Amino acid sequence: MTTLVFVHGWSVTNTSTYGALPARLQQQAAAQGMGLRIADLWLSKYVSFDDAVTMADLVRAFDHALRDLHLTGPSFACITHSTGGPLVREWLRAQRDRPGAYSTIKLTHLVMLAPANFGSALAQLGKGLLGRLRSWFDGVEPGQRILDWLELGSRESLSLNVDHIHGPDPAARGQFLFALAGDRPDRSMYDHINSYTGEDGSDGVVRIAATNLNATHAVLSLNQAGANSDVLALNLTRAPRTAFKLVPGASHSGEAQGIMTAAPAATVDAVLRCLRVADRESYAALCDAFDAENAQRDADKVELEPVGPFPPRVHIHDPRSLLIVRLSDEAGEPLLDTRFLFAAGSPPNPDWMPHGFMQDRQANSRTPNVISFFLNHALLAGDARVADPTNSRRTLRPVADGRRPYAARIQPTILAGLVHHAPAATDPADDLFAALGPHQTTVLDVVLPRKVHEGVFRLTQNFAPEDFRRTDPGPLIG
Repeated sequence: MTTLVFVHGWSVTNTSTYGALPARLQQQAAAQGMGLRIADLWLSKYVSFDDAVTMADLVRAFDHALRDLHLTGPSFACITHSTGGPLVREWLRAQRDRPGAYSTIKLTHLVMLAPANFGSALAQLGKGLLGRLRSWFDGVEPGQRILDWLELGSRESLSLNVDHIHGPDPAARGQFLFALAGDRPDRSMYDHINSYTGEDGSDGVVRIAATNLNATHAVLSLNQAGANSDVLALNLTRAPRTAFKLVPGASHSGEAQGIMTAAPAATVDAVLRCLRVADRESYAALCDAFDAENAQRDADKVELEPVGPFPPRVHIHDPRSLLIVRLSDEAGEPLLDTRFLFAAGSPPNPDWMPHGFMQDRQANSRTPNVISFFLNHALLAGDARVADPTNSRRTLRPVADGRRPYAARIQPTILAGLVHHAPAATDPADDLFAALGPHQTTVLDVVLPRKVHEGVFRLTQNFAPEDFRRTDPGPLIG
């Protein structure tokens, strides 16, 4: 078997984070006739807890560390956890874009456990006071620059992911990517001050949809110059297909349920299935198998959490969607004072959206025109009655009717002046639901026309002094 490199996640300060996974992989690989020796295994130790370190620094250092391995073969495989996933993906992009500056060693298999590919809602909190206090008690810094990358909707993460969506299929060049995600938080690790640690649709740290590379780039913009400036057409681009697997009962971390630290049998089995992929045909077959297994998990989606002497707390593990909206105009200027509203039905009405469809929203702290919406895909699609698994006659949730088509309204707050924007809405022929996928992320660029009036620049033959501080905006420039 090829050399196997393990890469941990953000804020790790000890290689104990890898838990029993390397040893169990070696044992199971031997039992299945896959040669995996200790000499083939390497554990990464990288510093993310220094505020000066950037993702680009880690990429350069990772490349340098690989050169020092003096591998006997021309390729290697990598197993990552959390931030390790996007780190290695950034290295792959740097290797592709700057072939003379980076090692030519080939990565054949990238198996990402709970990867923060689109970031984490927790990153914004890690940059705040509570995160700094925790780091101070641990004797380290928060790792501000890495947290900048990890914040939902960051420029850096969107650059990598939109590049992936529009890029070539890695499997076509013999490079196989896999994303494995735990399907629930570890309830024993719930932080009562921070509800994100118990958020349904996440593994306690990263939202499931944010791990999945089967993503979509959507654009809402004018169809053509001179078209109705109030109507925005929807255009979609889908990412190359990537193997994605839900690991039932696993969480982001922890010795009991951690997808890596606890090394549950389901994780070990899934990783070895990934490493056995040898070509595009076997990769496609594994994608199909994972999809079927995910569908079985989604059908068995009720979790009853024990609450001492009280009735159990009900968690319905519906598929969620992460929608990252970037609001800008045709000149690339961010729209900071603009509202994005969802609407349902015909004609579209915001009051008709399904109850509970939006679980959370968070604006990026550095680019506040980028807003991440965490949506319940099952409620938007419509869902059957959910029964109590211990008593099928008891209804936990009645039938949820989908209310398609879904639309969006964009409402700028500045509607007049020399330069401004006008309210707009999606084309009635489009359904915004088409841009969403279960357990998937969609990056939605909303591009409004920029209304520039004639009064911005005029010529005159009047040589008498003329004050134009309060000029009439005049008509729009065509």
